[in-house]
Formats: sequence, structure tokens, C-alpha cells
Amino acid sequence: QVQLVESGGGLVQPGGSLRLSCAASGSAFRFRIMGWYRQAPGKQRELVAYLTPGGTTTYADAVKGRFTISTDNAKTTVYLQMSNLNAEDTAVYYCNVYPFIETWWGKGTLVTVSS
Repeated sequence: QVQLVESGGGLVQPGGSLRLSCAASGSAFRFRIMGWYRQAPGKQRELVAYLTPGGTTTYADAVKGRFTISTDNAKTTVYLQMSNLNAEDTAVYYCNVYPFIETWWGKGTLVTVSS
């Protein structure tokens, strides 16, 4: 049973920064594409960014240039560094592989951008 545990969310002012972390059980992420997703209130969950085993990154247009996805050497934790946050970034953020595996969703971590 794979477990993904997201952390690092919180309340931040517009223009601020946060770093999210996602710890995976075992070798869930090894050799897989790692992704971050988010679900804003009243909206469908969307892909934010993903990182291939080879190190290639891809970002949604809405976060390009502001968010950075990375991982540790052991490929057990994936990070999302978020900067210049705005109200449209308010959402619950989740990690999963890409494409996602439905049964792997964790509880997510809430990011609220507000003054």
C-alpha cells in the first residue's frame, strides 16, 4: 500500500513563498514521473508540475516561472517550491505519479494565499 504524505501548506500573503514536501512510502517514486496537482475550491483537480526520472520538468502555464519541482537523491520525497504566490494559487495541493494512480491520493496540504 503506497502512502503519500504532503506537508508544508499554510496561509501566505500575495507575493510570498512556500515549499511543499511529499514523502512517499517505499520506492513508490523510483523510476516514475513524479507530479504535483492541486484542486481549488469548486474546481477540478489539475496537474501543476511533473518531474521525469531523467530530470526533465514540465509546468502548467499558470505556474511557469514561479514554481519549481524537485526531488531528493533517494527519490522518496518530492518538493514544490512556490514563489510569487497569488490568490489563484489557493488550493489543496497533492502529489502523485503522472499519470496519477487513483488509489495513491493522499490528504493533500492546503495553501491559502490571502492578505
